[in-house]
Amino acid sequence: MKRPLRRRRPAGAMFWRALGREPRRLASIGFWSVLEAAPAFLIGYAVARAIEDGFAKAEPATGLAWLAALGVAWLVGAVAARQVVLGVAAVAEPFRDDLLTHVVEGTLTRGASRDSAAVARATLQVELARDAFAAVVTTVRGFVFTVAGVVLGLAALAPQALALVLPPFAAGLGLFLASLPALARRQRAFLLADERLADEMTATVGGLRDIEACGLREPVAERLDRQVRAQAAAARALAGVTAARTAALAVGGWLPVVLVLAGTPRLLDGDLGPGVIAGTLAYVTQSLAPALGGLVQGLGVSGIRLAATLGRIAASAPPAGPSIGPPRPRIRPGACDVRLSAVTFAYGPHSAPVVDRLDLAIPEGDHLAVVGPSGAGKSTLAALVSGMLLPGSGEALVGGVPADRLDPAVRVLIPQEAYVFRGTLMENLTALGTPDGPARLDEAVAAVGARELVDELGGYGARLDPAALSAGQRQLIALVRAYLTPAPLVILDEATCHLDPAAEARAETAFARRGGTLVVVAHRLTSALRARRILLMDGTRVSIGTHDELISTSALYADLAGHWHPEPVS
Repeated sequence: MKRPLRRRRPAGAMFWRALGREPRRLASIGFWSVLEAAPAFLIGYAVARAIEDGFAKAEPATGLAWLAALGVAWLVGAVAARQVVLGVAAVAEPFRDDLLTHVVEGTLTRGASRDSAAVARATLQVELARDAFAAVVTTVRGFVFTVAGVVLGLAALAPQALALVLPPFAAGLGLFLASLPALARRQRAFLLADERLADEMTATVGGLRDIEACGLREPVAERLDRQVRAQAAAARALAGVTAARTAALAVGGWLPVVLVLAGTPRLLDGDLGPGVIAGTLAYVTQSLAPALGGLVQGLGVSGIRLAATLGRIAASAPPAGPSIGPPRPRIRPGACDVRLSAVTFAYGPHSAPVVDRLDLAIPEGDHLAVVGPSGAGKSTLAALVSGMLLPGSGEALVGGVPADRLDPAVRVLIPQEAYVFRGTLMENLTALGTPDGPARLDEAVAAVGARELVDELGGYGARLDPAALSAGQRQLIALVRAYLTPAPLVILDEATCHLDPAAEARAETAFARRGGTLVVVAHRLTSALRARRILLMDGTRVSIGTHDELISTSALYADLAGHWHPEPVS
């Protein structure tokens, strides 16, 4: 089954999709933001009333009451700020999952999955984008609600002062926003220069011995020096543009203070008292200027970083249309036999082979259990059959096709630590393929033994927090996900180790009845007893046969059978 590739989304689309995914969550953030902005609305008014109606009239109780009200507002704002942080985090995590999906799809499409440096950089970019996303949402939200609170507070306290405060504030904000495009370009140029320098340094360090042996020290040093100078120039250019932030803060944050002080005589002539002047200054210095400073810092650093990293991540997604590179070979319908010929694999050039010249044939429709001591190479074999690892020599074929070039729809591998992502239970169960209808989904859930889990979680629409699930619950979800795929080859690498024996037996029996080829890396010997054949691995030595055959021919298997008793079924 060929899956359509996702179209490359522009960076802005990913941002707005993340925000619009959960309107109820955004409404909750908005509600708590209103409470968080209560001090911004009240601070100037409370200061003015405390002075005018309290301390100036020798009524300290009234003044203290207004200040106490302001203190309560700060406490409410602190509680609300905590809820806002939790809400933003809940929006940022699904955004991170979207970005990881783009990175993985792009890496697989380009065939760069074995470029560890590229994968590491892409993963770092995702983490930077997630953090920047949360910072931008938090900063812009706080700025909007704070400014709204200040404007409403000033309108209630001294409408005349709005003409002195808002125009320079708007000018400073406009100056900053106008500088953002140039800032984004310089930030992107700096990131690219930094990546080129990192690539050059990595290549140089890896080849130091050859560089020295061939007498290439000077030309390599010159090349590195050029990259260092290019990065330094990009950093200086970026620093030059960031000077606009200082000007924006001066105009929007502190010029209003100067204008209010300069206009104080006229304000006093307009029947405003000194307390109102003090309250107006409190609005500007304690709410408006810090809000602008936070926006300048948040968008000027986190916003630009978000735009740059999203651009890089969006570029890594597969383009619309056919995939790049040669098409994956197709296997014959129904032909999913596995054949390993003289396969050798070691985890390092100087390491002893984990698998050594292994010949193995698994016919279509076979049910094979793989057993052996810990470290015998069972999981390595599963990775070789699934194409996750490449043989050092020999070949691993599935349906006559090299395992690493299989269409992903042909085989599914479930490892010991099952992956569950944030999202609904339905999204997790159907991540590898959508069932034909609700009946098919219910059938898979019942067959694997996950009905009780589905009910416990609240149905298919329940939103999952992977950290709140047990290892066994995650394994059941992954097993249903694998059962629903059309993949004719299923590899369970201790995928039931966190289930009790009865649940494990039910799940493995379901996969055996499902059809296709089943390879089970056994956690318990009972898994081997359910298989048609058993592969015993002991380092580079292997034996294959039925349970009775291995008992009579293999001392190791007989020893395992003697010590690896089936666990009691509760």
